[in-house]
Amino acid sequence: MITDRPDPAAIARRILQRRNQLGLSEGMLAYRTHMSPAYLRQLLRTGPEFDEEAFLRIATALGTPWRELLTGHRPDAPPGQTDAATPRPLLLHLTEPQCWELLGTHGVGRIGLPGRAAPVVLPVNYAVDARTVVYRTSPRGAAAPAECSPASFQVDHIDEHRSRGWSVLLLGQAHRIDDPQEEQRLAALPGATPWAGGARPLWVRISPSEVAGRRIGEG
Repeated sequence: MITDRPDPAAIARRILQRRNQLGLSEGMLAYRTHMSPAYLRQLLRTGPEFDEEAFLRIATALGTPWRELLTGHRPDAPPGQTDAATPRPLLLHLTEPQCWELLGTHGVGRIGLPGRAAPVVLPVNYAVDARTVVYRTSPRGAAAPAECSPASFQVDHIDEHRSRGWSVLLLGQAHRIDDPQEEQRLAALPGATPWAGGARPLWVRISPSEVAGRRIGEG
């Protein structure tokens, strides 16, 4: 049962946005929810307190979690969906030492590699090793580059509540590591175990020729 009082106008906007994403007309949504277009419009004016069961059918038809339909928030949503920006935003360029400090010893970033039709960007968990970035993958996987392939590597952090964040970008070459002793040493680094699991014996090293970063803060 709903204990708060969600804003019917805000819910109607979210329903319209989701309809547009799915390419549904008002009539198609009414058909999927087994109600008339006139009754659907009445629901959107009055809110879920008028007919909660009908709004549950709308959420199901739109493939939207019930709580997200009411509040506009979901725990697994991508960052940056808040509308508020910091009052006095300031974009700062980071020094290379600052970039490496933000990268830390390990984490999750995005590797960018050449693809057949377009560049491919994939998330990988990485470790930092002597001013390079290393990660493990499948030898035939999408994140497995050709030797000396051009590569980019990007890591960022976003604070939605304060509309702040930073981003670090490495540009350079990707190299496959085939030395068993080196592989054993890298396996002992923090964050060396792939989150995706499975057989990922190939180690890849990104040797950067350029390191750049930016931070958005309040001036």
